[in-house]
Amino acid sequence: MHRIYNVLVKLSGVVLKSAGNFSPKLKEFIEGREDLFPKLIKNIDQSKEHIWIHAASLGEFEMAVPVLKMLKEKYPETKTVVSFFSPSGYKNKKKHPLVDHFTYLPLDTPENAEKFIDILQPKMAFFIKYDFWPNFLNKLKERQIRTFLVSGVFRKDQTFFKPYGKWMVPSLKAFEHFFVQNEESKELLNSIGFNNASIGGDTRFDRVAAQIETDNRIDFIEEFKQNSLLVVCGSTWPEDERLITSFINNSSNIKFIIAPHEIKPEKIRKFEALLKIPSIKYSEKEAKGLKDHSVFILDTIGLLGRAYSYADIAYVGGAAGTTGLHNILEPATFGIPIIIGENFDRFLEAERLRQLAGLFSVKNSDEFSAIMTRLCSNTEFREKTGMIAGHFINSNTGATRILQKYL
Repeated sequence: MHRIYNVLVKLSGVVLKSAGNFSPKLKEFIEGREDLFPKLIKNIDQSKEHIWIHAASLGEFEMAVPVLKMLKEKYPETKTVVSFFSPSGYKNKKKHPLVDHFTYLPLDTPENAEKFIDILQPKMAFFIKYDFWPNFLNKLKERQIRTFLVSGVFRKDQTFFKPYGKWMVPSLKAFEHFFVQNEESKELLNSIGFNNASIGGDTRFDRVAAQIETDNRIDFIEEFKQNSLLVVCGSTWPEDERLITSFINNSSNIKFIIAPHEIKPEKIRKFEALLKIPSIKYSEKEAKGLKDHSVFILDTIGLLGRAYSYADIAYVGGAAGTTGLHNILEPATFGIPIIIGENFDRFLEAERLRQLAGLFSVKNSDEFSAIMTRLCSNTEFREKTGMIAGHFINSNTGATRILQKYL
């Protein structure tokens, strides 16, 4: 099976080059990996020690930030290299004060894995949450490089736990230790012979908890909000926007910040067409009076985390459709109630917070309007729900500290 896998990976590289002519995302995937090894050789100082952190995409990188901070403090002379598999991660994080070099991860062939590790010669390697690549893991094991899984999540429907996936199990022997998020993941690893696992929690809690300690002030949001109740709708997709628009259009004395997941002008225009109350975009805020508008659309990136600090209620997008729920922990850290769509089956933190009554899931615009009306009209209920969300964050921090003690 491993040979078949290797053949398929090599074939996929050929197919993807052709497919890139028809898909902008696939084109980014291919172009980002062009001249990857010459760039690595140019940028990696092999006289220095390196630590390699792999994150599948942007969400996993955010999980890695507390780990990177800890590693920089523990090993100040060691350089950090972060690899991404997806273009969405790489193109949004080409620079970061905790990272010495960003790179795409090459396709998982034995040759690529050997060359990549030859160049980096990492002192340690950390994989965040998942994204297991057998050839890379086998090379790490072969070189006896200390390798760890951080905030890992395993599910019984993964390949490792199926009869046809037994060939992949030996690659997991690369991990010196698995720091997993829950008991189910630990038990699944135990079931295939791995007893070097412990529940280490989720580093995202450490990441968002640190947000409170930073300066979250944004002058123009203060100007927009004034003394009104503010609802921040973060990372919304068209399905989310259709769900929330009816309530927005029928609200008075409430203000809304909308941060769409995609900020392409045509997408923004479609949402604006749904609105029946005064709205303004970030890109035009200098030309118009912010306080005279009810909806503020952030057609930019990088402001959502701080915008949540001004919110009284948050709606987090992605679960009204099938694109995947976005980060509920960012608003929860500020102690505010959270509303999401109905499709969040694989998002453990959302289910846990819903069970604690700090989060509400809605199926349609009527359900959204009902819970919003209750939250907006009942201050005691809104504040109690927000306190639950804030406590949820505070009681789940510490994953990075557990890893630090092990190292």
